[in-house]
Amino acid sequence: MVPPSSAPQFTNSASALPSFATGDGLSNHVLVLNKLYMAIRVVNAKRAFTLLARDAAEVIHADDGAYANYDFASWLELSDLKREFEPDGLDWVRTVRTEIVVPRIIRLLGYDRLPAQRVKLNRRNLFARDRNRCQYCGHFFPTSELSIDHVQPRSQGGPDTWENLVCACVKCNAKKGGRTPAQARMKLVTTPVRPKRSPLISIKLGSDKYASWKAFLDDAYWSVELR
Repeated sequence: MVPPSSAPQFTNSASALPSFATGDGLSNHVLVLNKLYMAIRVVNAKRAFTLLARDAAEVIHADDGAYANYDFASWLELSDLKREFEPDGLDWVRTVRTEIVVPRIIRLLGYDRLPAQRVKLNRRNLFARDRNRCQYCGHFFPTSELSIDHVQPRSQGGPDTWENLVCACVKCNAKKGGRTPAQARMKLVTTPVRPKRSPLISIKLGSDKYASWKAFLDDAYWSVELR
């Protein structure tokens, strides 16, 4: 694991919070570690910068397989260097005075607990688990063209659980109606299960952008929600 940082303190006054312009960089996700370098959640970039500016967190930056710790002031200096010498392949946000690299990972400096979390059963996570694929015809659809189907219909006592809910296109959902797949002579593409961690995390891990997260993810102790 990465050793604790002895980075200098940065002011925690409200006036230190950067004023961000709108930009694609703020839509990026940032992995949050607790003080013991254990992953606890994912936040958007704006929330991550707020924590950094309040000196509640530091950046954990991966470079060629090694990790370095930066407080916010040091991260601003590094951003200036990267903007001058290697601006490509990074995500940026703009403030009134400068541009800042969006970090991939931050570490909370005063929080050493590991909250017990379960993946929320909601529409976003369900669509992510099934990757926007109709679980009957196997085709992929935009979210607006998908519905949620009860494998065992509610009229037959079917519960609202991970194991009984799947994505279905409008056509397949109408065809199945209030029947079970067997009764409708339809087959599921995959068996629905409760995910061990947020399906959105699994999707992010498939991108090179978030490859540095993998070193801090452990299914044995972590199930995380996007917030």
